[in-house]
Amino acid sequence: MFKKMLKEVYGISADSEVTLGRYHGYKQKEGLYLIMSANGRDEQEITEIGRITEHMQAYGDRHVSMLVANKEGKRISEWEGNKYCVLQNRAARTPEGMKTGRKLAKLHMRGRKIPFKVQSLNRVGQWKQLWEKRLDQMEQVWNSKLHIEPEDEFERMFIESFPYYMGLAENAIQYLADTEIDDKPMQTDHGTVCHERFTYSTWKGPYLVKNPFDWVFDHGSRDLAEWIRERYFSNTQTSQPDIKGFLAEYQSLSVLSPFSWRLMYARLLFPLHYFECVENYYITQSEQMRNQLEDHLRKYLNQSTEHERFLGNFYQIGEAPVKAAKLPGVEWLLR
Repeated sequence: MFKKMLKEVYGISADSEVTLGRYHGYKQKEGLYLIMSANGRDEQEITEIGRITEHMQAYGDRHVSMLVANKEGKRISEWEGNKYCVLQNRAARTPEGMKTGRKLAKLHMRGRKIPFKVQSLNRVGQWKQLWEKRLDQMEQVWNSKLHIEPEDEFERMFIESFPYYMGLAENAIQYLADTEIDDKPMQTDHGTVCHERFTYSTWKGPYLVKNPFDWVFDHGSRDLAEWIRERYFSNTQTSQPDIKGFLAEYQSLSVLSPFSWRLMYARLLFPLHYFECVENYYITQSEQMRNQLEDHLRKYLNQSTEHERFLGNFYQIGEAPVKAAKLPGVEWLLR
């Protein structure tokens, strides 16, 4: 269906279909074309994405996808009742043994040089209010279930475990608030191009594609924390060398300021894994998905002591300059 859209709306004749992670695309000689849903994105946001990608490419990033205009010169196209954008990329193979941390540092360095004010994608300085809102919403759900019999095993685990994770979330919010009061941001702490969720698999796959539909404008520690979180939970026992290596690669180009270390730590303290698991359980209609999420929650609860140990030792694992940068720990996690 999209092959037809590319031909009719964009005048592009695609050769073969490709899947790139979560995205659907087509190959044409040396070019890749990704079909992105633009439902829920307005003209201002798409224009901003276009300007950012042009900036990143002008600063030497050859792997950034560019927005393609259709035959009418528009960047958003309507097709069969939905809105789409098309991204163009070189079909460049992902390099063997790519140093992801170093590549990410380069992306952040280019993103900090954006010469205009980013508005639609901006998340800088918003973590605290977003976390507080999320915590309040979940507390309301928890309160509503407190005095009735749990409907199922998941609900029983949620009711019993929420006070603990509420405490952890409050620690994260407090740590973030203290950081913003105590520490002065440096030049490397300016907002930059980040990902909604940067993980181990974001740049994996046959072709290296940096997709601006994954992006937000935020503090660089967001990407570091989310990569580390995903790596930790994918294998709690063996993730430490990966985390150490990733941070060392990043810092070979861009040394983290005390402010960055503390923001990263605040983000790791916030139990996003737990929040997402519970939120997704109550949203999904799929029985299979509910069973998976129940397994995930059970696993998280069984691993909570190990997770505390990881958080308590995180600065040591990442080889952070704890004394020189005066990085405070969280008292109860250091026991």
